[in-house]
This record gives sequence, structure tokens and C-alpha cells, in this order.
Amino acid sequence: MSDSAARDRDDAETESALAHPVVAPDRTAAYGDHPDQVIDFYAPRDGRTAAPLVVLLHGGAWRAPYDRAHVSPLADFLARRGFAVASVEYRRGGEGDGQVPGADPVAGRWPETLDDVAAALDALPALAARELPEADVRRIVVTGHSAGGHLALWAAARHVLPEGSPWHLPAPPPLRGVVALAPIADFATAVELGVCGGAVTQLVGEGAEFEERAAHADPVALLPTGIATAIVHGEEDIVVPLAVSEAYVDAAAKSGEMVGLTLLGDVGHFPLIDPAADACAIVAEEITQLAW
Repeated sequence: MSDSAARDRDDAETESALAHPVVAPDRTAAYGDHPDQVIDFYAPRDGRTAAPLVVLLHGGAWRAPYDRAHVSPLADFLARRGFAVASVEYRRGGEGDGQVPGADPVAGRWPETLDDVAAALDALPALAARELPEADVRRIVVTGHSAGGHLALWAAARHVLPEGSPWHLPAPPPLRGVVALAPIADFATAVELGVCGGAVTQLVGEGAEFEERAAHADPVALLPTGIATAIVHGEEDIVVPLAVSEAYVDAAAKSGEMVGLTLLGDVGHFPLIDPAADACAIVAEEITQLAW
């Protein structure tokens, strides 16, 4: 496929994924004092109880203009599949964060972006028990798209962090597994490919700062995790190229861990979160395989 055809495909897929109306949650709860420290809860639409809980982490290169609203149709799609859903908001990079005038907002806030994801996951069992009694917090699957895929993989690996890390968990988190959708899963490969306009180095810095921070934030540096992990990636993805996920899967294998990789032919970046696309049904099936 030519570069122009690939860009046209990506534009069409992006437009389709973002064309859905925002779906209001059934309930929203705060896990901190900042306005972005909130979780939207969606109850299973079929009325079932003891439903597996899907924790959804949105993408958008960790940048402020992209919030959880754009994955609310996916949250509703999963709720209609019988899941309870918790869609997490977190602090992202934005205006006034040292950005060049006219450029995209800086990607992420260090360490606040990771602070928030850790705090949200830690608070989630109690919040879900209160706000979403239909959820079975013993059956949690974390999923995320793009930068949110990175956060999903990272959230499942906190027990691998050094004990001095503020995000370290003394034991593996009680998850059924992780389904990462076109994740920024390997920082070095993502930097080499210039993923999302240099978002990775904007999040963790460059040079010695990159090395220091990546050891605490790069999913590929936190292997093996012992948590069941599946990755779904479109073969035609030009936003986060397939090579990023392949690098993570290869590193996992070298660490002695098997990570499932589902490749979707003739699919780019955004169909994975687009309820109108067949790829979204495959994502739901991958989550089902771990949740049940």
C-alpha cells in the first residue's frame, strides 16, 4: 500500500471511530482530588450480576485533548456484551507543559500520569463495589488502546518494579489478564519509529533521563510479569506500527513468558475501538477469553 493510500485509510478509520456520540456513564466516582482523577462506570446492559469487570484505559498519546470520552462508545459496546466497565481518566500533558507554540500538546506528565493509573487501579475494587455492584471484582481484565495499551501493560507489571518505586506492588495485582490494543509496548522501538510525534521522549525524556525513567515505565523492561497478556494489533497500523508490539512479544518470549498476539489483516489503528468495525468484536472476544 502506498503512503498516501495508508494515510487515506487511517483518516477514514479515525473518522469512523470518533464519529460515535459520547455515551454517558451510569455513574462516575473520584479516586483523587484532581478533576481528571475520575472513573466512569458502565453497568452490563443485559442486567446480569457478578459480571467480569473490564478496566478501560484510553489512548491519545498521553495528551490532554484526548480524554475518556472518545472511548465511551467502546465502554458501552463492552457493557452490551455483558461486561461491567470502568473507564479511567488520568492526567495528561497539555497547555503550559513546556510545549512549542503551535505544536501538539506535550505527551503525558511525569510522574502524574503513572501516579494516577496506579491510584485508580488501587482504588478500583472499593469504588466498583460501591458504585457498580453488578461487577465481580474477582474477575478483572485491564484493556487499553495505544498509549492506554502501554498503561494497561504497565499497570499489570507494577509488582516487577523495584521496591523503592512509588508504584511498586508487593505481589502481582489480582487480574485475570491484560488485553492491550495496538499498545506503545516497547519504548526503544517506538522512539526509533517516531511514534505519535515523539510522544515517548516527551513522557520520559531523553538520554540519561530516558534510561532512568524507562526502567520504571517501559513495559518491555518489566518482563516477565506472570500475568496473562494478549495483544491485538492491526497489520496496517501506521500510528503505532506492528513492529512495536512484535518487539514486546519477542522480548517476552526471551524472558520466558508467552504473550498472545492477534494480528488483524486490512486493519489500521482505530478500528480496535470502533464499535462499527469487525475488529472491535474480536477485541471483545479476546477480553472474554480472559474474563470467563
